[in-house]
Amino acid sequence: MRANFLQLLFCVIVIAIFLFGCSGIENGSNTEAFIPPSSKATQAADNGHSSDMGSDTEDFVANNESTPNQTDNSPLDGEESSTLLNNSDSSNLSQPKMPEESNLSESQANDNSATEESIVEKMTLQIGNSSFTVTLESNAAVEALVDMMREAPVVIQMSDYSGFEKVGSLGTSLPTSNSQTTTKPGDIVLYNGNQIVIFYGSNSWSYTRLGKIDDLSGWEDALGSSDVTVTFSLG
Repeated sequence: MRANFLQLLFCVIVIAIFLFGCSGIENGSNTEAFIPPSSKATQAADNGHSSDMGSDTEDFVANNESTPNQTDNSPLDGEESSTLLNNSDSSNLSQPKMPEESNLSESQANDNSATEESIVEKMTLQIGNSSFTVTLESNAAVEALVDMMREAPVVIQMSDYSGFEKVGSLGTSLPTSNSQTTTKPGDIVLYNGNQIVIFYGSNSWSYTRLGKIDDLSGWEDALGSSDVTVTFSLG
């Protein structure tokens, strides 16, 4: 009787366990079955989107690592900064500094003024009471004669020669640029480097031209036929 009771109890326990297990399985399947379709679709989409984002992120990182950032404004490293400074210094040294416009204009004005002072186009020839204006040539002999006259008037004792000229020693030699010349009245020339000749007639010879009388009025009368004292001066 006791053995039958135990067998019955055992069967009841086994059946209860079996029923409890089946109930748990059914509840689990029912819970999954009761998830709304929209929630499942959203979960699936979220899973797919997360997967795509992971792929995009990996591609973005890979691209950034393989391609240098050309818009990076970070400071240069020490070597690049030093190279840039050296190039800048070399550029500054290789470019000459131009003088200021005002200083340059002042310098040009001074040069022009000095040039105007050095160029003398006229001199005065004095014979007795007669004065004559002479237009000067442009050559080295004239420049040397002008320098002499700047210091003091040049006075020369001149003698008549052959009825067409007066000639006198200058006392020093001037630079020559001789050429064969046919003179006319009023011409003033350098002969042999150290003698000045003034003409009231004509002659052909190798001379260095010095100038010419502007106005011959009273020229021959002032020279006469004898020796004369002639003063050469500026102004």
